[in-house]
Amino acid sequence: MSNINTKANFQWLLKMAWRDGKASLSRLMLFMASIILGIAAVVSIQLFSDNLKQNIKQQSKALMGADFIIDSKQETSEKVNHIIDSLGADASEVNFVSMAAFPKNNGTKLVKVRAIEGAFPFYGTIATTPENAGANYQKIGGALVDATLLLQYNITAGDSIKLGELTIPIIGALKSIPGSTAISSSVAPTVLIPFRFLEQTQLLQAGSRKEYQYFFKDSEMDLDSLTKKINPILEAENADLDTHISTSKRLGRKYDNVSRFLNLVAFIALLLGCIGIASSVHIYIKEKLKNVAVLKCLGASRKQTFFIYLLQIISIGFIGGLIGSAIGTALQYAFPYILQDFLPFSVDIAITIWPIIMGVTLGVLMSVLFALLPLLGTWYVSPLEVLRGSEDNLQKPKTARIAVLLTILLFIFLFSFWILKDALNGLFFTLGILITFAIMAGVASVFIKLIKKFFPSSWGYTQRQSLLNLFRPNNQTMVLVLAIGLGTFLISTLYFTKDILLAKTSIENKKSDANIILMDVQSKQETALLDSFKSKGLEVIDNIPIITMRMQSIRGKSVNEIRKDTTIKMRKWVLNREFRVTYRDALNNTEELLEGDWVGKAEQGKPIYISITDYIAKDANLKVGDAVVFNIQGVLMETIIGSIRKVDWSSMKINFSILFPTGVLENAPKFNVMTTYVPNKEGSAALQRDLVQQFPNVTILDLRQVFTLVEGILDKVSWVINFMAFFSILTGFIVLIGSVRNSKYQRIKESVLLRTLGAKSKQILQITALEYVYLGLLGSLTGILLSLIGSQLLATFLFKEPFVPSVIPFLVFLPGITLLVVLIGLSNMRSVLRSPPLEVLRKEV
Repeated sequence: MSNINTKANFQWLLKMAWRDGKASLSRLMLFMASIILGIAAVVSIQLFSDNLKQNIKQQSKALMGADFIIDSKQETSEKVNHIIDSLGADASEVNFVSMAAFPKNNGTKLVKVRAIEGAFPFYGTIATTPENAGANYQKIGGALVDATLLLQYNITAGDSIKLGELTIPIIGALKSIPGSTAISSSVAPTVLIPFRFLEQTQLLQAGSRKEYQYFFKDSEMDLDSLTKKINPILEAENADLDTHISTSKRLGRKYDNVSRFLNLVAFIALLLGCIGIASSVHIYIKEKLKNVAVLKCLGASRKQTFFIYLLQIISIGFIGGLIGSAIGTALQYAFPYILQDFLPFSVDIAITIWPIIMGVTLGVLMSVLFALLPLLGTWYVSPLEVLRGSEDNLQKPKTARIAVLLTILLFIFLFSFWILKDALNGLFFTLGILITFAIMAGVASVFIKLIKKFFPSSWGYTQRQSLLNLFRPNNQTMVLVLAIGLGTFLISTLYFTKDILLAKTSIENKKSDANIILMDVQSKQETALLDSFKSKGLEVIDNIPIITMRMQSIRGKSVNEIRKDTTIKMRKWVLNREFRVTYRDALNNTEELLEGDWVGKAEQGKPIYISITDYIAKDANLKVGDAVVFNIQGVLMETIIGSIRKVDWSSMKINFSILFPTGVLENAPKFNVMTTYVPNKEGSAALQRDLVQQFPNVTILDLRQVFTLVEGILDKVSWVINFMAFFSILTGFIVLIGSVRNSKYQRIKESVLLRTLGAKSKQILQITALEYVYLGLLGSLTGILLSLIGSQLLATFLFKEPFVPSVIPFLVFLPGITLLVVLIGLSNMRSVLRSPPLEVLRKEV
């Protein structure tokens, strides 16, 4: 019997929820719209992240082109060669960055040369035009050149490319190859040549940066066991083992960071939608309190009246979650196109059920959570108080309100912790959201108090009435400022941050700033190059000698002993690294002395005091006074740490982690890096052509081209970020529309009363327009000013750059958003202005 009563009671609640909601269906749909976009953003990103992980896992071999690779930045030692021979390398490669020339039009370009021997890749393909070029280039003896590079220089198959002393025919355009990405190829486009031609280039000389790779195909190999067994040996010999599994994990972590950021943006859009839900339900429930009172007078319990409206909210969340999940599912198909420049492979989209379940669950949970505060009004309302017209019932008990608010904060923390996988970062994000909302709510509250305190009594009637509307009953000042302000804050911060990043990569038109860098200059070429610069009227800004060396011992203990001693806390890369160091008698303006004293000139018979950077000191556990012996190409040199420096690596100066004084290394085998300033791109192109012909081994870096690429990449990143911020802005607009539309009924009564008292349509329009001008200006200006503060903090503490704000948010967002607010507000008044007052009042009754 009890079950029957419970079932009947539930059916009655459903019927009441439907009958009551049916009359306000259009308004409930508007509530729903507030959350749909946020759910769509979260679901689309989650689905795409799942697909991305699955694709990385499935395509890990094709991404690498092999099952595993052994690589080294130097010629492999006898021990490493023995491991390679025992495992049976199926292909090998030497790659390096160098200048390429096109004899057809004298064009020059920095490229990445990959000299391959064997049938690499074993998985995936070399995509070329014509199609068979990738399979035949080694047999024919030709080069495959990046397709985009060929288009840029108007080169076709049949033309030739010059690499050092080698001139080789181009037999095809290279579209893609395992181990390359669109962004890395744009910096240094790939050129494939057969390994047998490598020696003829004569490009691998002293100091040349190169990488040796050995490719293995063995699908039966236990890669985890292999890694544990040989990786320590390889690391001790300055080599490394990479498996397709480790590559898959590394790529997964890389794109996890991207998806976390996008998820945070989507979550903010969802929170913004929830503010709309809370605001809309607040007004909706307030208008339903008389109905609740009547139901209670007729015998309905507080639980029944509460559940009638709770069921409506659950339905809104469920349907909104379904629609949002459907939109998100469709939207994920756009992500491969949006992110194609950042992905090293094509992504196959498949639908999984988990993100869709999460979307629906989120829709219900967040709708209920954020609607709970206004819903408490149905629980604590006193029927007689409502029937008497008192509003005291709207004050919920403090304990209940605090419990609901803490639950909301806990949910935000748990969700952000789940996205970021870090409790501290989740806490910071939650606090950041709380502080941002609190500031915006505080601004709105202070603004209203200031209006009340300093009310402009001397203003005209319409101006005074528009200000009074900001704190009338059922006003939406707070929620509109939050919705407008947060959306404007997000997009403005993106603009300001982009400006900071671009400022870091800008090149000032000063002769003191080099824009051409020459690397791998051999000692025998130094004089000829200096003469070449002089003949062209160019000044050599830097001529830096570079000596390669390794650490032999630290504090009297050899590096081999340190490698074996597990108790020593030290990052092992320091022991394996071939350092490129220089000598000079003074520090640069990009260097700051943290500890010790810099000794610029070594004195005969006295210890040699060197300077190291802070990160070397940290990773090698070194401090001032420690002894370090370096192996300089077979010659041992004893030194003492004399000072520790902090270096600004983001500057365009050439900096070094280890710095020697003068009077020590002048006679050591070395090569040079030279820099100069060329005033225009035509002069730069002419210089590069001449240098490539005379000094083919010298690598030339044109900073103009580099920064053009960097700005292009930043533009792409900015576009992706703006695409996601669009969800927040659009959600904010929907919240805005919902909030404004939901206050329509209150405004209609006020406007009708004004018309009955003799106000003209023009006056009512002016009052409404001015009210929304105040709201739009207050919300958007608060958002922009907050973003200014946030961007200044980012510039100071993260980017360490001076911050010069863009005027775009002030010139575009501020008036644009204000105008939109006004237009939405005025659209509500059409029915009032077109109808006689009595007709509107009859409808309201």
